Amino acid sequence: MPEDKNYKMDENKILTYESVEISFSGKAVVHDVNFSLQPGEILGLVGESGSGKSTLIKAAMGLLGADGLVTRGDICYKGQNILDIPEKEKRKLRGAQLGMIFQDAGASLCPIRTIGEQIYESMRAHEKVTRSQAKGRAMELFEKLDFKDCQRVWESYPFELSGGMNQRAGIAIAMLMNPPVLFADEPTSALDVSVQRQVVAQMLHLRELFGTAIVIVTHDIGVVSAMADTVLVLKDGKEMEYGPAKEVLENPQNPYTKKLLSAVPKLRRQAKE
Repeated sequence: MPEDKNYKMDENKILTYESVEISFSGKAVVHDVNFSLQPGEILGLVGESGSGKSTLIKAAMGLLGADGLVTRGDICYKGQNILDIPEKEKRKLRGAQLGMIFQDAGASLCPIRTIGEQIYESMRAHEKVTRSQAKGRAMELFEKLDFKDCQRVWESYPFELSGGMNQRAGIAIAMLMNPPVLFADEPTSALDVSVQRQVVAQMLHLRELFGTAIVIVTHDIGVVSAMADTVLVLKDGKEMEYGPAKEVLENPQNPYTKKLLSAVPKLRRQAKE
């Protein structure tokens, strides 16, 4: 693990993928993938488009759609196989235990409801909470995440905010239930470099505040180098390389990883700036 991390790692695994195969319409697209996640750990899933990165996290969230199915293996959260849980129980897990940040948070937000209304509805789906309680918790988190005008964000419709602000708001919404695991699907891909840095810093801050374990899907090795403790490299749905981020990024063993590292622009580590 990188030496500059200031949190304690727990030896108990909070999330494990064991020999996972995922198929669409009977055709396997992810093959025998294995990895695990400790509380507070950040795992980077990297690879080209179509390598299976997003499919892996959608499988845990139950978002594969009608044609998608985990056809082999297990996905366990705190020792319980998510794949065996009835849909009613999965809905309780989603949001409260397993959070999700989508690639384009602005598109995932409802355009005709304010950020505040959407936060309230999201929290109310999982617990009994008043609008004022929801707002109080949201404002507290906004302040911790250094939002400059918390009240304006709460009252705004998504179209009134910038793309970067919508993405940051999406991260905050995903974290308001303090899920132990957060899946982030290309959270910086549509943002300029300065906003990328803000989002990376915000997610690292969430880990510091809540001990959140994060699985970040990205094709950007620079974002991984700025955030991840461990890295899993995928190609065509197959595991190419998996290990501590420092080792994988500085001394890759797999030829594909070497090729990928040489092809992607790098974002400098926050700690080195």
